[in-house]
Amino acid sequence: MIDPLSGEDVNEQPVTTGRPARLPLLPPGMLSDEQREVYDAVRGGPRSGRAPVFRFVDDDGRLLGPFNAMLYSPAVGGPLQELGAALRFQTSFTKREREIATLVVAEHWRSDFEWYAHERVGRRAGLTEEELDALREGRAPMLGDVRERVVYEAARQLAAERDLGDALYTEAVATLGRSALVELVTLVGYYAALALQLRVFRAGVPEGEPAPVWKEPGPAPEWRERGHE
Repeated sequence: MIDPLSGEDVNEQPVTTGRPARLPLLPPGMLSDEQREVYDAVRGGPRSGRAPVFRFVDDDGRLLGPFNAMLYSPAVGGPLQELGAALRFQTSFTKREREIATLVVAEHWRSDFEWYAHERVGRRAGLTEEELDALREGRAPMLGDVRERVVYEAARQLAAERDLGDALYTEAVATLGRSALVELVTLVGYYAALALQLRVFRAGVPEGEPAPVWKEPGPAPEWRERGHE
């Protein structure tokens, strides 16, 4: 496979045991200066803090999941990874609130890598196995915190309907505030965009990692194969 940016051969290896990924993983030594800036921002940013709970770099130093796609268009990938870092580390949400919203999007899109990564982040943030199971199965988790319930309901409606009804909008503003609601709408849109990229480019979970088991029946993408979901 020829890298469209560098013109060099790239060793194409699928990220999962399912159908091959459409974007070859780019080795660090073959990156252009612009690609290298994005690569260094991802690897050297807050995602690489204390003991990352999910793999976003393989043993050869190549970026996995949505981060590899960011390298193919540094002009877009750079700002995109900055937005992702801001949404994960600079919003007004608690870690639990943020991961509840992110996992709602992952389940709605049935995005294997997104779920793989944020299930682990969510567990570190304090989400219980019962809460994670409910989110993965598309059920409302038993949330005792009012803010968390509003985050869940708003994220769910945003993902499913691409809008908020008047009643839920009013409740979200009263509970979260306008600033946090802007952050939540942006977060849902960002992770939906990543889920679309992951689907189009066939980027699944890292090799050797189990893919999530989605509740049946469900609209699995046509490119998925039985046994490799």
